[in-house]
Amino acid sequence: MSVVTSALAQALNDALPQTQCTRCGYPDCRAYAEAIAADEAAINQCPPGGAEGIQRLAALTGRSVLPLNPDHGTEAPRQLAVIDEAWCIGCTLCLKACPVDCIVGGPKAMHTVIDDLCTGCELCIPVCPVDCISLQPVTGARTGWQAWSSAQATQAAERYAWHRQREQRDELECSERLAALSTMRR
Repeated sequence: MSVVTSALAQALNDALPQTQCTRCGYPDCRAYAEAIAADEAAINQCPPGGAEGIQRLAALTGRSVLPLNPDHGTEAPRQLAVIDEAWCIGCTLCLKACPVDCIVGGPKAMHTVIDDLCTGCELCIPVCPVDCISLQPVTGARTGWQAWSSAQATQAAERYAWHRQREQRDELECSERLAALSTMRR
C-alpha cells in the first residue's frame, strides 16, 4: 500500500464509527477503510455511520454521496446488547464474539454487558445458543453519527485494538502450551 493510500485509509478509518460490526462486509472498520482507499469498496456500506458517515467518506475520497446500500443494513438508532441473566448459561460464546470486550462473565457463570462500552455491533446475538441476548435502542430517534460521538468511536477503536492484542497473546500462549505438551510426550 502506497504512503498516499495508507494515509487515506487512516483518515477514512478515523471517519468510521469503529463499531467493528462487520455489516460493511469487512472484518473490521480498518479493513473497510483500506478497501475504500484502494478503490475496492463503495463509501455507502456502513449502517452505523449512516448518511453523515457517507458524507464524511465522500469528502475524504472526492466521491459522490450515495444513499446507504440496503444490502448492508439500514441506518437506525444505536442499540445496546442486554443479557437476560436468568437465561444465560455461561457458555462464553458472546465474550468471544464481542469485538470490544464489553461482555464480562466466566464459564458457567452469568454474563453481563458493560453498557458504556457496548457499540451495538450485534455480533453477540447470533452466537448465543439460548437466545438470551436482545438489543434495546438507547438513542431515541437519533441515528448514525447523531447517535454516536467521536469520543465513543475513539474508545471503541482503542478497545478493539486491545481485544486484538489479547486474542493474539492467547493464541500464542495456547500454541506454546501445545508445543510444550508435545515435547513432554516424546
